[in-house]
Amino acid sequence: MKANTKTSKSLRPTTGKVREALFNILRRKIENACFLDLYAGTGAVGIEALKQGASEVTFVEVNRDYSKNINEALSKFRFTVRARLITKKVLSFIEWADTNRMTFDIIFLDPPYHTEEILQTMSAIAKVNILRDKGVVIAEHFEKRLLPDEVGNLQKVKDYHYGDTVLSFYQKKAASRK
Repeated sequence: MKANTKTSKSLRPTTGKVREALFNILRRKIENACFLDLYAGTGAVGIEALKQGASEVTFVEVNRDYSKNINEALSKFRFTVRARLITKKVLSFIEWADTNRMTFDIIFLDPPYHTEEILQTMSAIAKVNILRDKGVVIAEHFEKRLLPDEVGNLQKVKDYHYGDTVLSFYQKKAASRK
């Protein structure tokens, strides 16, 4: 999927190596999962989730050019029936999803590395009820960005390191599960 060259300088897609590792880790969880791809960019992670058997994927991307490219890729792979594309800011989407009682088994977020959006987004997810019980939040981030062991009701389960990229996995704290 080719991003618009005018805006692609800020796009940093998840590498194939990291994406492959992610779906190897998720192998037992992805089948029939409801997957949320925040900061979707090229849509490669969400599209891979569909290929791996997710029942549905919601893509959230604020950039209209990127959203157009995701939509084209979804059509190409004939995934439009199992996909929802939302062109909106992530924090606004999280509030909207909570208001509309949307829930997800897997929430993947890959915000721009050198911003505070990762902690803002994790905090927003922790404050609402969009993560299903036994669901997982996966934050992709730069290795020098240390994420806390807890963010609200989310508890870090494990970090996986791939070069300068880290995938941090979080679940609801045991006391928060119903």
